[in-house]
Amino acid sequence: MSSSSIESHMTKRFAKMREERLLPPKVMDELEEKLRSIKDLTKKEFDRICDHVIESYERALVEPGEAVGTVAAQSIGEPGTQMTLRTFHYAGVAELSVTQGLPRLIEIVDARNNPSTPTMKIHLVDEIAGDRNAAKQVARNIEMVLVESVASNISIDLLRQAIDIRLDPELMEDKGLTTEDVARAIEAKIKNKGEVEADENVIFVYPMNDSLTEFQRFSEKIREIMVKGIRDVTHVVIRKEGDEYVLYTEGSNLQDALEVEGVNPHRVYTNNLREIYQVLGIEATRNAIIKEAMNVLSEQGMDVDVRHIILVADMMTVEGTIHQIGRHGISGSKNSALARAAFEVTIKHLLGAGIAGTVDPLKGITENVILGQLIPLGTGSIDLLMNPQVPVPQE
Repeated sequence: MSSSSIESHMTKRFAKMREERLLPPKVMDELEEKLRSIKDLTKKEFDRICDHVIESYERALVEPGEAVGTVAAQSIGEPGTQMTLRTFHYAGVAELSVTQGLPRLIEIVDARNNPSTPTMKIHLVDEIAGDRNAAKQVARNIEMVLVESVASNISIDLLRQAIDIRLDPELMEDKGLTTEDVARAIEAKIKNKGEVEADENVIFVYPMNDSLTEFQRFSEKIREIMVKGIRDVTHVVIRKEGDEYVLYTEGSNLQDALEVEGVNPHRVYTNNLREIYQVLGIEATRNAIIKEAMNVLSEQGMDVDVRHIILVADMMTVEGTIHQIGRHGISGSKNSALARAAFEVTIKHLLGAGIAGTVDPLKGITENVILGQLIPLGTGSIDLLMNPQVPVPQE
């Protein structure tokens, strides 16, 4: 067989193996280097070696009957006791603070709807990534501006029968706004319930109903009207990283941030797992759980193997939605009533199981420990069968 056809076969097989990610890149590189150095290798021998290596790798991933969940829990929980409880400032950005350490790890595994310090990291499109003025303009378009954040004073003028809004010229200039922009935003929000009159840096709003209660209600409503930016992003910091400018935000709104002109939609990241799930789907959420948890641990100097975190992320996302690790999530949905009772709210679970006449299959570890039986792990996970019809050889 010609060496060129074997070479071609090897190249195709290696490419397919890499594409299907059957082996880690490092193992793949080593295998390719060694097999290419062997002379007079036939196609059949090459395929057999590849198959054997893949099988050996898959067997070595985890020992049969090993308590992967217990090991993962121990490996994450033990270093977790050494972690700090404080909130640190964001690395390199003094203006922003972000929850780290144990509180952040708890947020991740609890799959909280709203993290205590949501933040986004936004990269810009290549054309404007190195231009500070362009970055500043994009930051202005992202940062949420309310009427009260550009007004020096909002009061009720009883003589005019109007709400008097005095705008701060410096703040208006800083946010890139005009009096007309603010007036338009107010008009769009109050619709037909009043009239808006704009002058230089002054806006008067005349409500249809001229009772004092209505004035006060209108005044509060006007303060909260959003003039510019995207909802929930309260502050944006521009930071230079290498040759490009990157935006860090306080507050997160992934859906709207992706649509802002000048933002690179392929390089927007948020630490809000629920938003990632809603916008990008469950696979992206799984990757984010792994990344966030590993970041928290590595920042605290904890050396935890990523495979333990991967197992946790897989358990949280395996059903296609995010489940927390707790009594409302994974631990609370176990088949065994005894296992659920061993975790939290013991009486409730036992009472419920008793009323319903639940049968416990005793397949897990916790319930067998409670009963003092052999647990289904390691050697305990194997049953030895004997056929009594076969005669036993006599010595």
